[in-house]
Amino acid sequence: MITNIFTKSFNTIRQSILSPTVLSRTYAKAPATAALGGKKKKLGKLGPVVEKKEIPVETDANKLVNYVCGSNILKTGQDIKLKPDSEYPDWLWSLNVDRIIPVEEMDPNTKQYWRRLRKQGLRRNNQLNRLKKF
Repeated sequence: MITNIFTKSFNTIRQSILSPTVLSRTYAKAPATAALGGKKKKLGKLGPVVEKKEIPVETDANKLVNYVCGSNILKTGQDIKLKPDSEYPDWLWSLNVDRIIPVEEMDPNTKQYWRRLRKQGLRRNNQLNRLKKF
């Protein structure tokens, strides 16, 4: 066993003296994909950068009026065809889509009133805390 260790060390010393020094890197090897000619992914601060996909925009006026464009998420199939207004429920046409109702105009006996009031209070406190100095 001692002779085996002695011969190994002797051989390594002899090779280092007789042969020219060639350094070989055994750490931090290049990634295999880059060595094989694969594409290198771009990295941002939060990981790989995802390229944006351009979605085609529908320009046909007839299709825009008669169908719900973009409702078909499958590769096959069609968009949903719009029905006449009489086939939809009455409450659909009374929905508020124009503006947000202020808290002063809301009924205090509703859950939405108290949720909105709490949300406004939280926003106000957060803004005041942001203005305070350490």
